[in-house]
Amino acid sequence: MLLILAGAVAVLFGAGVQLLLSRDLIRVVGGTVLISNAANLLLLAAGLGRGQAPIHPLTADQPVSDPVVQALTLTSIVISFAISAFLLSLVYDVYATHRTLDFDDVQADEQADEEQQERRAAP
Repeated sequence: MLLILAGAVAVLFGAGVQLLLSRDLIRVVGGTVLISNAANLLLLAAGLGRGQAPIHPLTADQPVSDPVVQALTLTSIVISFAISAFLLSLVYDVYATHRTLDFDDVQADEQADEEQQERRAAP
């Protein structure tokens, strides 16, 4: 079971890094989502202890599962959702400004704007 989880984490992390290295901004956001999901799976796999629920009264002869891992994973899910929404709003703003999502085209537009402003400022 742990080997399957480790393989899933590796595949998600590798696909996320591959998407982060692309030039399309939507794919970069997708890469961050995949990496955050890989981190969530890693957290769950690290705390995968089988035992009874940590609710009183507890029996003394059985192990107890750790609820902190689940709480951390829930917190991580909420934070990654907020970051994804923020990144998507930034990508929308870039698209509304430059009418492209290719990083090279956005960078060329920014350099052209800087050169135009320098020409205006020069006497």
